[in-house]
Amino acid sequence: MAEKKNDVEMATGPGRSDDTQHNNAIEQSSDDESLGCCVYLLVFLSYFLFVITFPFSLCVCIKMVQEYERAVIFRMGRLLPGGAKGPGIFFILPCIDNYVKVDLRTISFDVPPQEILSKDSVTVAVDAVVYYRVFNPTISITNVENYQRSTRLLAATTLRNVLGTKTLQDILADRETISSQMQSTLDEATDPWGVKVERVEIKDVRLPMQLQRAMAAEAEAAREARAKQVIAAEGEQNASRALKEAADVISQSPSALQLRYLQTLNMISAEKNSTIIFPLPIDLLNGMLEK
Repeated sequence: MAEKKNDVEMATGPGRSDDTQHNNAIEQSSDDESLGCCVYLLVFLSYFLFVITFPFSLCVCIKMVQEYERAVIFRMGRLLPGGAKGPGIFFILPCIDNYVKVDLRTISFDVPPQEILSKDSVTVAVDAVVYYRVFNPTISITNVENYQRSTRLLAATTLRNVLGTKTLQDILADRETISSQMQSTLDEATDPWGVKVERVEIKDVRLPMQLQRAMAAEAEAAREARAKQVIAAEGEQNASRALKEAADVISQSPSALQLRYLQTLNMISAEKNSTIIFPLPIDLLNGMLEK
């Protein structure tokens, strides 16, 4: 008897669940029908109100947007089919329609200076400027609460994340690469919001005062070293030219070389009393051998 009872329960269980789903579907369809009836009734009343207050209702129902603007219209809280309206004149129903204007022009904003710790553990303050525009007015209103504020916050966060992976030398030298990387990252993140990031520029990189003094001292030392090298090289070049000219003069007169020997001997003997061995001209030795 118990097995038969369980069989009966198992047999009736799915039927009851199907009945429940069917009842829920009927209730949902009836709710939609009742909601649709309410919408139609309110639309009819709105048109009626427009007619009985004509032409004063034109001031409320006729709206206009500029060439660079679009209007996203909501009726009873639902997005009106057909997309954004504009540019030009469009019509809204009183009391049940409301709209939001969206500017399609390129907008720029300054990213506040961000204190960033670079990859080589140097703290720098970097600020940037971002240029963006809305390419889809509908999703810029329906997919994000405030696309302007969200884009600003995301730009500041992206600036810190990107520069945190760079060294100080990279931040100072590769600004174009950093700007391009930030632009691609921001554009990919803001695409679901209907926002196109067109350009990102790094405005200024401010270093700590101690680091500025150290870099200035290093640069000054490098400049002094290069200047000394240049001066030494020029002196060496002038000295070599003078020696070449002296060698040419001495080669033309063999006796001049002997006089230079005697002059050098005189200078050395005046400074220190020591034994000095210096070569004699071969011509003098040949003369002595012949005698």
